[in-house]
Parts: sequence; structure tokens; C-alpha cells
Amino acid sequence: MTEAAKEVGARLRVPKMAELVAGDLRRRILRGELVENDALPSESALMQRFGVSRPTLREAFRVLESESLISVRRGAHGGARVHLPNADAAARQTALVLEYLGVSMQDVYEARGIIEPGCVATLARNRTEENLSDLRAALERSRAADQAPVRQMAEQTAFHALIVDMVGNQTISVLSGMLRHIIDVAHMAHAESDAGTPTGREALQKGFAAHERIVELIAAKDVERAERLWRKHLLATDDYLLQGDWTLTVYDLMA
Repeated sequence: MTEAAKEVGARLRVPKMAELVAGDLRRRILRGELVENDALPSESALMQRFGVSRPTLREAFRVLESESLISVRRGAHGGARVHLPNADAAARQTALVLEYLGVSMQDVYEARGIIEPGCVATLARNRTEENLSDLRAALERSRAADQAPVRQMAEQTAFHALIVDMVGNQTISVLSGMLRHIIDVAHMAHAESDAGTPTGREALQKGFAAHERIVELIAAKDVERAERLWRKHLLATDDYLLQGDWTLTVYDLMA
């Protein structure tokens, strides 16, 4: 055997049986053969099907639990139930990674500042009448919450998500949703601490005004001005949320 062949062989690793079992069940979930809240067969049935021991099966379950694809309840009425992949689970995992890396909130906001203006430009270029109707309805929900700062902050945050989702690119929606999971925590913390204060009222008023104006620019298909306004709006929002503390990390926020 040549040295190259030996090196390739040394890099191969036979998957553990638990990984193979987890992989089979994972594929069934991703292909839609198992749907949300479906109960998996009993442990004894699965052990017989895969020809594995109970410890091996439970190791496979732990793999799928770590991926938020199943939840397992112990006891007489327990068992494993299926959960479909969703952006929230990915967002929670992303937050953990960013916490571990000590990533600053400034870094998170900069990432959003790269994604969202491009989405606004795309939406302004391709928007439909249905898009405009949905955006105006979102504005009305925000306006209706004028006297409820926490609720209005939630509506304004949802407006950002709506713009991203309207682009129709699912990859961008998922990536943006991961960041939004973290940013929403900061938004709501500020809304609660600044509720009723002049600073809080001013920030919400400016945010709402920017949202009103962006709908006008999207309606006019003014791509350049829409993108420029949204970039300016995000920078102003970042300044308000961080309030000069640019050393704040994701861990500081989420801990």
C-alpha cells in the first residue's frame, strides 16, 4: 500500500451505529415522512428495526435532541416526538456560538447593516401591490400601539422582519432571523427600561417616521434613496440601542 493510500485510509472513520440511526431518522424528518409532533415508534420497536441496543438508540436520540429535531419524555407515558427544523432553533444555536466567541453587539448590528439595506433595495425594485398593502397594514399596527412602548417596539421589530421576508429568499430570511433573535432581546430590553421616558418616546417616534418614509420610497420604486434611508435608520437605531457601550457582547446581553 502506498503512503498516500495509507494516509487516506487513516482519515476514514466508520460512523458509530448511533450516528447511523440518527441519520436515518433525520432524513425521514427532513423529507417530510415524519411531521411536527409525530410520535416515533417505541424504543423496543426501533431497537428491533435498527438492530441496536437501548443505550445505542438513546445515544441517537440525544443527537437528534441536540439538533432540536425531537424531544423525549421519560416514563410510562413518555416517548420521542418529532419537531420540524425552524429558524428559532437555528437562532438559539447561533446565539450560543456568538456568545462563546465573545462577539460584540456592534458586530451583530454591522451584520444586520449589511443584510437589510440590500433587502430594502430589492424590495423597492420588485415590490408588488400586495407587498405595499402588507407594509401599510404593519404601519397601522405600529401606529395603534402608540401609547404602548413595549408593544410598539415589538411591532417595529416585526416590520424589519417583514421587509426581509418579502424579498422571498429563504436563505436570507433564516440568516437574518438568527441575528434578529439576538437583536430582539436588545430591543425589548430597551423598550422596557425606556418606556415612557423622553428618550424612549423619541426613539420610537423616529423609528416609526423612518418606517413610514421607507414605505413611500418602496411604493415609488426609488431604489437608491430607499437603500440609503434604511442604512441611515439602522445606524441611528444601533446608536440608540448601544448608547455608547460598543464593548457590549452577545454574552453580556443574553446571559
